[in-house]
Amino acid sequence: MTENHETGTAAEHAGSGQTEQGSPHVSHEDVQPEAPAAGAGSADDVMSAASARIKELEAQLAEEHDKWVRSEAEMQNLRARTKRELDDARQYAVQKFARDVVEAAENLRRGLASLPKPAENEDGMITKMREGIESTERSFLSILERHGVISHDPSGQAFDANHHQAMAEQPSEEHAHGTVIQAWTPTWTLHGRLLKPAMVVVAKNEGGQAQ
Repeated sequence: MTENHETGTAAEHAGSGQTEQGSPHVSHEDVQPEAPAAGAGSADDVMSAASARIKELEAQLAEEHDKWVRSEAEMQNLRARTKRELDDARQYAVQKFARDVVEAAENLRRGLASLPKPAENEDGMITKMREGIESTERSFLSILERHGVISHDPSGQAFDANHHQAMAEQPSEEHAHGTVIQAWTPTWTLHGRLLKPAMVVVAKNEGGQAQ
């Protein structure tokens, strides 16, 4: 009987030992709370930083685009101004020469004015001389016009200090005050720009109006 008791006790101890080996006991102190995933708390910060950087880059892009637009506008203005200056240089580079040339045209006109007025019984030599000078003058003026040099007769127009040079005043009741009643020389222009003002005689009318 004593052996059976000892045998049972040994079996109980063996079963108890097997249980401890197969399923080890875990205490509450060994269980730790689960830690948050690494980086989960900084996701919002990353997105915020990325949004701020995108806005910064967009602002820089807008600024650079604005600079480019202004630069392009300035370049267009520069090209237009340069082209205009070159065109002016081409057109008006001969201004001094053209002013000297119109002196020759005015001399032709003075030569015609110095001849006697046409008459039926005038000398044939004078007639041929007049016709030759008139032909030369027409040809000369035509050449000048092709190169932008044009004459304007101001007779009968109101005096314009920008295009006329008053050489004298002459009392006149037939013309309004300030009217050009005689032009000693025409107004000359080069491509629309004043080349040489006309030398004129201006009417002086105390009443101010033509009678």
